Amino acid sequence: MQKIELAQATVGMFLGRDVFRGDVPTGLPLCGKGAELTDSLLSRFKDMGVTSLYVEGNPAWNGGGKSSRELVQELDHRFSKTIDEPLNAMLYAIYRAHLIKATGGDGSERTE
Repeated sequence: MQKIELAQATVGMFLGRDVFRGDVPTGLPLCGKGAELTDSLLSRFKDMGVTSLYVEGNPAWNGGGKSSRELVQELDHRFSKTIDEPLNAMLYAIYRAHLIKATGGDGSERTE
């Protein structure tokens, strides 16, 4: 689940949490968790003062314009001298999995 600005939301995303007026979780929700976002729903949220949403997954990657492949190549370079150390190898695997998941990569980015 990821919190994004309303401007980053796109049609087809699914809400990860209920949405409340003005982003204050009191009263009745405007829309429930799991609802699929539509153009009309996004317009209604804007009109009602909603500024951010929680959506399923991590659809809004802000990696500074770098591709998944470039980010994994940088990670490979950073760990190249210490990858044989067991704890560093575990950290590398965790970071790599996170990058691939966050950027929507398919896991084929590893460079040798």
